[in-house]
Amino acid sequence: MPTSDHAPFVRPLTGLANRLNRLVEDRLWLKVIIGMVLGIITGVLLGPGVGWVEPALSHSIVSWLALPGQLFLALVQMIVVPLVFASIVRGIATQAGGANLRLVGIGGGLFFLVTTVIATAIGLALAIAIDPGAYVDVEQLRNTMAAPVTAVTEPANRPDVTNLPALLVSLLPTNPLDAMAQGQMLQVIGFAFIVGVALLGMPRDKAVPLLDLLGSILEVCMTVVSWAMRLAPFAVFGLMTRLVSTVGFGVLAAMTVYVATVLAGLLLLVALYLIIIGVSAGRRPLAFLGATRELLLLAFSTSSSAAVMPLSIRTAEQGLGVRASIAKLIVPLGATVNMNGTALYQGVATVFLASAFGVPLDASALLFVVVMAVIAAIGSPGTPGAGIVILAMLLEGVGIPAAGVALILGVDRLLDMSRTAVNVAGDMTACVVLERFAGKEKAAAAPATA
Repeated sequence: MPTSDHAPFVRPLTGLANRLNRLVEDRLWLKVIIGMVLGIITGVLLGPGVGWVEPALSHSIVSWLALPGQLFLALVQMIVVPLVFASIVRGIATQAGGANLRLVGIGGGLFFLVTTVIATAIGLALAIAIDPGAYVDVEQLRNTMAAPVTAVTEPANRPDVTNLPALLVSLLPTNPLDAMAQGQMLQVIGFAFIVGVALLGMPRDKAVPLLDLLGSILEVCMTVVSWAMRLAPFAVFGLMTRLVSTVGFGVLAAMTVYVATVLAGLLLLVALYLIIIGVSAGRRPLAFLGATRELLLLAFSTSSSAAVMPLSIRTAEQGLGVRASIAKLIVPLGATVNMNGTALYQGVATVFLASAFGVPLDASALLFVVVMAVIAAIGSPGTPGAGIVILAMLLEGVGIPAAGVALILGVDRLLDMSRTAVNVAGDMTACVVLERFAGKEKAAAAPATA
């Protein structure tokens, strides 16, 4: 029976999942909120706006206060590669059959692709309608930069679509160990898919030893994450203190319309997710938000979908009732390729900076932004600050100087936190939707197999 076959692979994680569950039940979300509020207050007091502390001393204090946050991110990023590899291999190898694997894998990929295109379109449409660049004194912002930035009139060479076959081939690493050492997540996922499918086609007695080993690796990863979770409130406090003391409210106020445009787009994307959950999965949106609040809050605080991946798996399985085989496949995949919030942000930022530098965006340029935002979002790592690096590449393709990102760098951290939470919400939405459709597929196949 499939249930007895899968039980040995799920049982080793039960104790660890219960420990993480106790942390959440101990009001971890409330501790994180308190840490955020105290971090904002401390950041204001240590920032240049108040002037109570000398800048050099403030920098030293903030660096020490941010240490728990840096340790939190380092602990989880240290084990993200083995966690992704083990989760995907086990997620594929424990599928009930090839049809179920095709449904979950292809369905998840199509969900992420379609929603990323929609997210980019939402960002472009909002930015064009609101035109946040018209509300900012661009010259004043340019004067605050370390180096002058001038507009360019000709776009850089745009990537050729004929390179796509080579890109697809590159997803299979010639040296898997090197790909893991370099943190090339797309190649790690490609290798994990090949291994998982191979194990799925092997006799069960031949596959069990490797699956048991991967289960032990996954158990080690979850143990490290349980340690990191105890640091979460202190990590959030330090990271928020550093953000507010460095950026200050002056820069945030000057970019209010731009920030509001991005946040409005992210809210629209979340609303779309809730509609999908209600219509496709038959779930109440408020219940979904209640089950994922701790996860989304931690994703917001850490700005890393990869860092919260273990908690995402736990939330999908225990909070949303998604079967382990789906959660362990979709969550690692989503943490790597699902960057919908990032794609939306890149659309808004491109229109904003185009207005700032007087660069016109015609229909072909907007189409280029959509295509490149989707490709870049799929290939971007789920780590803090990745979006700003990808944005620089996208800007050059439409004739905006990449150095123009300095104009929005001051508020990027806040937006990075917000779009990471939306990315993780998209992962959870995909899990819920695929759980519903996989259940229907299983029910439809039951009479034929009886």
